[in-house]
Amino acid sequence: MWERIREAARVLTRAKPDKAMLAEDRSGPTTTGVRAAYDGMHPAQGLTPQRLARILREAIDGDPTAYLALAEDMEERDPHYAGVLGIRKRQVSAIPITVEAASDATADVAAADLVREVIARDVFRLELIDVLDAVGKGYSVTEIIWDTSGKRWLPAALKWRDPRWFQFDPLDLETLYRRGPAGPEPLEPAKYIIHMAKAKSGLPIRGGIARLVAWTFLFKSFDLKDWAVFCEAYGQPLRIGKYGQAASDADKETLLRAIRAIGSDFGAIIPDSMVVEFVQATLSGSLDLYERRANWLDQQTSKAVLGQTQTTDATAGGYATAKVHDGVRGDIEQADADQLAATLNRDLVRPVIDLNLGPPKGGRYPRLIIRRPEAEDLTALASNLEKLVPLGLQVSESWVRDKFGVPDPDAGEDLLAPRAAPPTAPADPAAPPAPADPSGKAAMSQLFTAPSPRDAVDEAVAAILADEGWERMVAPMLTGLEARLETVTSEAELAQVLADHLAGMDVATLAETLARARFAARISGETREPL
Repeated sequence: MWERIREAARVLTRAKPDKAMLAEDRSGPTTTGVRAAYDGMHPAQGLTPQRLARILREAIDGDPTAYLALAEDMEERDPHYAGVLGIRKRQVSAIPITVEAASDATADVAAADLVREVIARDVFRLELIDVLDAVGKGYSVTEIIWDTSGKRWLPAALKWRDPRWFQFDPLDLETLYRRGPAGPEPLEPAKYIIHMAKAKSGLPIRGGIARLVAWTFLFKSFDLKDWAVFCEAYGQPLRIGKYGQAASDADKETLLRAIRAIGSDFGAIIPDSMVVEFVQATLSGSLDLYERRANWLDQQTSKAVLGQTQTTDATAGGYATAKVHDGVRGDIEQADADQLAATLNRDLVRPVIDLNLGPPKGGRYPRLIIRRPEAEDLTALASNLEKLVPLGLQVSESWVRDKFGVPDPDAGEDLLAPRAAPPTAPADPAAPPAPADPSGKAAMSQLFTAPSPRDAVDEAVAAILADEGWERMVAPMLTGLEARLETVTSEAELAQVLADHLAGMDVATLAETLARARFAARISGETREPL
């Protein structure tokens, strides 16, 4: 039988999706048959260690019906388990979702936009909680109800289906089939989101949190029952009735009813021949034994579900310990998010693209990513940009806007601008004149000094204008000129002295310095023209 069913599944996988089938409800509950909306199973009622062991063993052997019903009961009967499991599922469903296009090509961008439209539905986050039902039970099945009335086929609803309405292939215990009136039925392609959460490695039915928490749930239920009995009897004295040897059965029954009435109604009547004694019980143990045991079991549940206890249980450690524990929970959260993203990319993104745009070339589909944005120090980023941009670092303005969450301005909007520099005060006529600069060093320094930052040309100019560099270049050119000028007596002699001096002037040092400056300018790109 199973070989025939597997072959039918292979044929169905290769077939083209049927439009009518996509819009149908294929796995909903039925009034008759094997998919009843409520089957009345409550394995948690009267649960014992022997029965729990049998339920867990049956789930591995291929019949997880009782185990899945127990997992449902556990969420309804244990407020702590329901709370921490709800936290884990709601946290993952609330993580920001982004869609990454396969490339910048027009077709790939259009495919990514189509997926963004699908996840923008108002109920999509709530539907993710149903998909994450696998965290507790090991696997979940969500049926996609497609809207095929328009030009595009888009999911109209993602409906949770009771995992008990499906069964595993006994060969691999991984492939799911729908329970039907005539036996297992293969699942139609592009119709189901099958999410298998992995709290641990192994078979899907053994990967759920409920299997791990089942034992603490059992022991806690025993503890709560004993605690309830203790609280009801606490403070009440032990009542002992005594009757004579001649007492009949009716007299004994009357005495028993009287003792019971004293405990509940605080009043009773008995014959004179009977005696009731009150014995005060003395407690030798701690009164909070049951509470401490229940709290300890709750902590084990918190560790199993969240990986920590500090954010759910009032234990010592304070805020710092809670932050550390919250980080551990963040690791589990991201692992759940990665598993969920992989499932959605396979069972939701691919069908949406294939049914509307056809399989993309190269098999590269858009990727749905579920991840919290990493915290970034925007103050440090702004400081680094302030330092690096003037040095020539090219940074996209749109990238900076995205980092700081600043939208692009619309045309005609009022824009912020740098504050205008204060006006320069007019010169004071009474102020003393600037000191004389006979050598021209200050003027040349002001003319050639480049604004920050400095480059190779700036360094060469600074070396030329430095005192030692200036004097080293000028000294050879002026050697002996001053002595010859002192002997000049006419303008003609002055012209002759200058001409003779210029003819024999030592300009080697100046030429070497200028050559170095020219080389620095060329390698820095400041000029391409010969000096």
